[in-house]
Amino acid sequence: MTTDVSTDINKNKGINGSLLTGALLIVLGIVAIAVPNVSTIVAETWIALILASAGATKAVYAFQTREQGGFIWKLLLSALYIATGVMLFFYPLTGVLTLTLLLGSFLLTEGVFNLILAFRVRPQQNWTWVLTDGIITLVLGAMIWFQWPFNAPWLIGTLVGVSVLFTGVSRVMLSLNKRSALNESNQAA
Repeated sequence: MTTDVSTDINKNKGINGSLLTGALLIVLGIVAIAVPNVSTIVAETWIALILASAGATKAVYAFQTREQGGFIWKLLLSALYIATGVMLFFYPLTGVLTLTLLLGSFLLTEGVFNLILAFRVRPQQNWTWVLTDGIITLVLGAMIWFQWPFNAPWLIGTLVGVSVLFTGVSRVMLSLNKRSALNESNQAA
């Protein structure tokens, strides 16, 4: 019986930690949406640091495996990563413009591919969901492209904020569901 109580306490700690994490993500998502210009720069800087770090890691790998061939190419690739990361870090506004344009291009391309896929799977039931996804994605990509560069300062931060907000909401909802299930099992026992 004692182990059941301690197990329940540990489960509650995990659920409470998950609830707290979810609540924090909700707050951070709301903040990112409220100040999208700041969150865009933060996201862009984070990408810059990731690229520069990946480049340094690739350089170390290139030197560790220089006898295996392709050393120059590995080194050039690491230099590309580092240079891109440094450029994004020191010129964040240019980076934001570039990332926004890339996002628009990605969405336009994905939308076209989804439309093609929708007509390929047309005989299947519910193929219109793929068609709808393609149309919406294509429209979003076009909106980004046609409003660029005016949407660049707020777009990435807003999208990141929405993503973080919904991640927090889903975490809270899953945690509440687990807590409810745990309470029901305790009441049944």
